[in-house]
Amino acid sequence: MRKSGILLHISSLPSPYGIGSYGKAAYEFVDFLNQSKQSIWQILPLGPTSYGDSPYQTFSAFANNPYFIDLDILVEEGLLLKEEIIDDTSNKAYVEYEDLYQHRFNILSKAFERFNRKNEDYLKFLNAQAFWLDDYALFMSIKSSYDGKSWLYWDEDVRLRKQSSLDKLRKDLKDDIEFHKFMQFKSDEQWHNLKTYANSKGIEMMGDMPIYVSYDSSDVWANPKMFDLDEKNIPYHVAGVPPDNYSADGQLWGNPLYHWKHLKETDYKWWVSRVQSAMNLFDMIRIDHFIGFVNYFSIPYGDKNARQGEWKKGPGYELFKVIQKELGDVNIIAEDLGVVTEEVRKVLKETGYPGMKLLQFGFDSNESNEYLPHYYDENVFAYTGTHDNLTTAAWFKSLPKKDLKYCLKYLKCNIFKNRVDCLIKATLNSKAKSAIIPMQDYLHLGAEARMNMPSTLGNNWKWRVLESDLTPKLAMKIAAWVQASNR
Repeated sequence: MRKSGILLHISSLPSPYGIGSYGKAAYEFVDFLNQSKQSIWQILPLGPTSYGDSPYQTFSAFANNPYFIDLDILVEEGLLLKEEIIDDTSNKAYVEYEDLYQHRFNILSKAFERFNRKNEDYLKFLNAQAFWLDDYALFMSIKSSYDGKSWLYWDEDVRLRKQSSLDKLRKDLKDDIEFHKFMQFKSDEQWHNLKTYANSKGIEMMGDMPIYVSYDSSDVWANPKMFDLDEKNIPYHVAGVPPDNYSADGQLWGNPLYHWKHLKETDYKWWVSRVQSAMNLFDMIRIDHFIGFVNYFSIPYGDKNARQGEWKKGPGYELFKVIQKELGDVNIIAEDLGVVTEEVRKVLKETGYPGMKLLQFGFDSNESNEYLPHYYDENVFAYTGTHDNLTTAAWFKSLPKKDLKYCLKYLKCNIFKNRVDCLIKATLNSKAKSAIIPMQDYLHLGAEARMNMPSTLGNNWKWRVLESDLTPKLAMKIAAWVQASNR
């Protein structure tokens, strides 16, 4: 069955309270997807964002972002008063993360004060998620007591998890620990209610799993043996990608690398738990930087760029063989963009996972470019672009004249047609089993709506769709294209 979907993160939904949520606008977007004949809603990682606001650098690989808790739903439940959440958001088009950081937790703490901690569903949640939630809640509470500093700068007995120190902190920070557990419960509850509604409308929810976790996370603090750390729990090496035609210094991501030997000795238990947890949240998951499981780039910790890194071997198919044995057939999409070697192709074939193709990568005047849609096989997910790319309107403006001429000729896109629409239709009409279009492209938005510019900080992850953008007219237009492409 050929499918189509839209990429729009939760943070980008309309809301009167500074950021998208699991509330009214999310349900209305599901209705918009349904009217548009879509089958998939793809989002970015749901984790609690840290410095830089990136959903790919979070405080936990398992936790949910408390910013997405819908405040109006808490009012309906009697946990908040409407006057406690007066709309003071001046900017509807962009997320203001600093404002959220300063005020949102104060509001949520009021809901926590009114919450019944003996709630049966809450107690079941605590029990079911204890394997990660206990460490996460303790980590976040300790972090607050250190004014938000990275655990790299905590007292050594806390950094190295001396039992007597942790016992004392659990006692001293008891209420704050429970507050973090409450926020996770409410996030999970609201998310699953939204997912149930989407599924009832025939919409599958597609999540996103970064291959790496942030150093400043409960995952690394609580499980240091799983990572390439020294006896003081400081990284030996960190993740990134090497220099290329786009970046002379490469990309220095800074995430700690996995200690794959230790993970293998434990039968990849942590990875199995992580995938299982994700599949409890989503109908399908896209794994970011899939090629890193085959070959990963190792950069000495402390380096200022990625020039001195080297390629090393990952676990390859062995990891996914264990996941399949433990969890059965898991609906995974492999983000295989980058250096796709024969080894990567072999692992993809062994797993059977669909890879990704971006049409924006196809038009460099090279007629043998594998990203040209006539080369696609069925087992791929096709995109115009993703959150890391220019919007298609901005991309067309950036194309050299020679490439633009070739692209428009290939797409049979004359001066009377909208260029963005031409690329969208080519994506939908490709042989790919699924086609995903970023919401920005359906809206013909330019560089102002770009979600992320890799290797930069401070101005990413902010864009939001306006309520007035999601019109019945647009839904009908998208639905017609979907039906014409037999999706």
